[in-house]
Amino acid sequence: MSAAFSIGAALARLRPGRPLVIVDADEVLLRFVDGFDRFLRRQDLFLDLTSYRLHGNVKRTSDRTAVLDVEVSALLEEFRRDLDWLEPVEGASETLAMLARQTDIVVLTNITPAQAQPRMRNLKALGLDFPLVANSGPKGPAVKHLANHAAAATFFIDDIPQQLASSAECAPEVIRIHLIGDSRLKALLPPAALAHLYAEDWRAAGLFILDHLAQ
Repeated sequence: MSAAFSIGAALARLRPGRPLVIVDADEVLLRFVDGFDRFLRRQDLFLDLTSYRLHGNVKRTSDRTAVLDVEVSALLEEFRRDLDWLEPVEGASETLAMLARQTDIVVLTNITPAQAQPRMRNLKALGLDFPLVANSGPKGPAVKHLANHAAAATFFIDDIPQQLASSAECAPEVIRIHLIGDSRLKALLPPAALAHLYAEDWRAAGLFILDHLAQ
């Protein structure tokens, strides 16, 4: 992991004793699937959203046949080389700007070190200039490390139930919020069983966090 995007670098920008919001990037802050679909359409392909996954759902425009998984992986690798132009999820920038008055914020995203710099450019361009941690695999250990350092109310927002479950296992004291930014995807995934809140949008997530901080 690049030192600039490590947990240690993020911790150096956090204030112990201040509430913390840990937030995922793809489909929480950034419209990854929408960007990938636009990328595919330039190659006479499209994303047929029939399940909450990419493999098996990339199809040819000409005959609607599915592209092989190995081809989808190659397309994703090409797409992810320059992640600096994705659009924001509605309400994300405004809500986090409001929450930043009372909390520290960290972006915890599963990307490679090579992808971290363009992702940071993307977030900064959207006014989301927060510490970025480039993670790999389950996020629970990173959530625990960040929460322990904060030693205050901590919230974790992700769209993937398995990541919320990982947080529940490693850091059960962290308040978990399930948020899916793209409305087309919401019907494909039920609310996470281990989330304290299923947020329909960023406004709901923000109000929930502010309510907890006021208690």
